[in-house]
Amino acid sequence: MSAPPVSWKAIERDARVVAADGSEAGTVAEVVGDPEADIFNGLVVSPGRLQANRYLPAERVTGIWPDRVEVAATAEEIEALPP
Repeated sequence: MSAPPVSWKAIERDARVVAADGSEAGTVAEVVGDPEADIFNGLVVSPGRLQANRYLPAERVTGIWPDRVEVAATAEEIEALPP
């Protein structure tokens, strides 16, 4: 049985970003939001060492755990986002 999802505030740096197809699409480089107002804007995803970080809007996030974030995007879609 897996742990229940958590708040966006509990996302750990370097948490795995899991694409819609179940593949690993990168890691969380930064969580973007306003903790005081409890507004989650999105994630800065690091798709790989030799690639620039990408911004993924909160609307694409489908599940949050401290060490894993599931998203409604493929690894290719994330890599195609603007740096």
